Amino acid sequence: MSDEELEELRKRKLLELQRQMAEEEKRVQMQQQLELEKQAILRSILTPEARQRLTNLKMVKPEFTSQLELQLIQLAQQGKLPMPLTDEQLKQILVHLQARRRETKIRRI
Repeated sequence: MSDEELEELRKRKLLELQRQMAEEEKRVQMQQQLELEKQAILRSILTPEARQRLTNLKMVKPEFTSQLELQLIQLAQQGKLPMPLTDEQLKQILVHLQARRRETKIRRI
């Protein structure tokens, strides 16, 4: 390979890396924007105490809490959720979800 070919190859690699970094940055920005929108919606449908409970739960079970937040938003948009949702109502929802999860039994043979 000549020096010109090597230089051309380096330029192409550099451009590809720059393009990948730009795409990654755009993706991260979109995720941050979606998270901000989700938090704004949750602020409007939950009381401060209920939001605090979700924040505490998120530290322990982040995947479960993310799914729960999306379900709460969907229910609120459909009008199936009392506005604003209080901490007591959120506790009842969590107890109901927990009871449903505990029904799973594993039997060893």
